Amino acid sequence: MSEHVYDAIGIGIGPFNLGFAALTDELDEVDVLLFDRKEEFDWHPGMLIDGTTLQVPFFADLVSMADVKNKFSFLNYLQIHNRMYHFYFLEKFHIPRKEYNHYCQWVSKQLDSCRFGYEVVDVSLHQSGKGASVYLVQVQHVKTLEIETFLTKHLVMGIGSIPSVPKPFKSKLSETIFHSSDYMEKKERAVQGKSIVVVGSGQSAAEIFLDLAKEQEKHHYELSWYTRSNGFFPMEYSKLGLEYFSPDYTDFFYRLSQEKKDALLKDQALLYKGISAETISEIYEVLYEQSIGNQQPAHLQAMSEINHLEMNGDVCFVQGSHTVTKESFDFESEVIILGTGYTQNMPRFLPESLLNKDPKNRLEITEDYRLGTKHNSGNEIFVQNGELHTHGVGAPDLGLGAHRNAVIINQIAKKEVYPVKPKNVFQSFGVVKKPALTTN
Repeated sequence: MSEHVYDAIGIGIGPFNLGFAALTDELDEVDVLLFDRKEEFDWHPGMLIDGTTLQVPFFADLVSMADVKNKFSFLNYLQIHNRMYHFYFLEKFHIPRKEYNHYCQWVSKQLDSCRFGYEVVDVSLHQSGKGASVYLVQVQHVKTLEIETFLTKHLVMGIGSIPSVPKPFKSKLSETIFHSSDYMEKKERAVQGKSIVVVGSGQSAAEIFLDLAKEQEKHHYELSWYTRSNGFFPMEYSKLGLEYFSPDYTDFFYRLSQEKKDALLKDQALLYKGISAETISEIYEVLYEQSIGNQQPAHLQAMSEINHLEMNGDVCFVQGSHTVTKESFDFESEVIILGTGYTQNMPRFLPESLLNKDPKNRLEITEDYRLGTKHNSGNEIFVQNGELHTHGVGAPDLGLGAHRNAVIINQIAKKEVYPVKPKNVFQSFGVVKKPALTTN
């Protein structure tokens, strides 16, 4: 065990913690180390479909919204790779997902603080020899299984989310029934089936359906798309609607009662769970072309919940029900792709005894992204993208990652390293009291 005490150890290296590493790389005030069990950075490899783009502008890179002069900005990446003119003439704010992944890999390979191929297996709070409390972080090398122990004042949790599969379907998962996160890995086998069904109403389900629809004529499979949502609706993407993904709205949301927060989140699904208008338009164009000459295009059915899956040889028998008419329906398909989203990943190595929970067993999180803990040692556990219930719809948004990191880094450094502005948008989310009009 090294006796060196880090200011912070990051657990998980996704975009948010990679941004944390990038923003602290040249800071003398903050000494950090980060671990991830993967061998290299690889962002949602199962969804790196040709033609797909980020749903946020390129400014939502790892650093720019906190420090536009940082050497790890996306624009500097373009310049280093001699792509500035290519990007200039492209005239698009939304970059290909493959390029975003390559950009993040480029950053990760330059950061000595990022250790890939190491899994954090245990975390505990101890008194150091000098009397101060520290976290002991046990890390296991994925290949050699060797265990090392590191000391740190604080933790930064960036372990992200994991695929969400409805409980009745978990035991059914196979090479032909799988979550959308495995799409690219299992696509070659999937397109060999006589029939394919996509389940879900979000962007991932839409992108997979579109990709399969484009290849339907080549492989001659039946293609269907089911969702329990009321329709295949677009995500809110108006200019003023986008302001909900701002520090200003996060501040407003945090100050609401938890009851009001929960109610608001139920009504805001299309702020972050819908389909991009561009994807919907492209899907419609493919369906239109398929229908030429009275040919039967792919089948789409909303307001339909899948209740039961049962394999019979190579064929899956599916039962469902219409959420409005309550009618039952059934069909058979060789391939089922579950675009059923993601759920928060709660690490097993964090002792329950350390953490405070709300009445719904959710983590208590302060406004400045600290987990509520049962100790008062001053050793904080910061959270990245685990605060949807406390901070609102911007929690998983890449555009707010740099801002959140700025807030976290300022606390670790105990000074304002990165300025955090109080006003960033045109609208006001709460009531603003105006002075009374005066007359002469």
